[in-house]
Amino acid sequence: MLPIFEGWRDFTLESIALRLLFAALCGGLIGLEREYKRRPAGFRTHIIICLGAALTTLTSQYLALILGYATDITRMGAQVIAGIGFIGAGTIVVTRQKTVKGLTTAAGLWVTAIIGLAFGAGYFELGIAATILVELTELFLSKLEFFLDRKSPDVELYVEYDTNPVVEKIVKICQAGKIRVDNLEITRLDREENGLQSVLLHLHLNRNVSEEDLLRQVEALEGVHMTRIL
Repeated sequence: MLPIFEGWRDFTLESIALRLLFAALCGGLIGLEREYKRRPAGFRTHIIICLGAALTTLTSQYLALILGYATDITRMGAQVIAGIGFIGAGTIVVTRQKTVKGLTTAAGLWVTAIIGLAFGAGYFELGIAATILVELTELFLSKLEFFLDRKSPDVELYVEYDTNPVVEKIVKICQAGKIRVDNLEITRLDREENGLQSVLLHLHLNRNVSEEDLLRQVEALEGVHMTRIL
């Protein structure tokens, strides 16, 4: 424990004010990055959640230390950790491209609530250290993640064809190029009763195989009428 915070762990008015101040500041720092990236839960949401969690811990301590209630002071904090999942779930969406968005924001809300609990308990060192690590993760590791995703993007390949073995051949092309097939959907097209079918493949490309290379290989297959990257 850092000696600088030893005098602020007592349950006094000054200590309570400092805990709430740290909760607001650290929650705001985490929310600032989300606000900058135009995420659903931003600056104000993170501050309110962190403050609310800190208030929960402070209320539990007040009931036990000041009013003398025989209560488990960790119970209210446990409910915060579980309940924040409902708010986090509201930030998670599935796009038309079948990709999941909002997981980082949901996780950020969850950890922000726990940081608030730490500050409410007077554990300043843990709250500050956790805030710094979260900020480093969101600011710097997100750039690394973007770089890796750009090298190996997720794409949707749409193909219209008139012979059944085409899908098997496309899958073999993907296997040969170490392209991961996450999902595929086959649909029969009734246009002019020509027996055409379509397949939509959700792929995770290998960095050594470009979209153009994949299209050329699929277009060269017998029975393929049209291909398109969505």
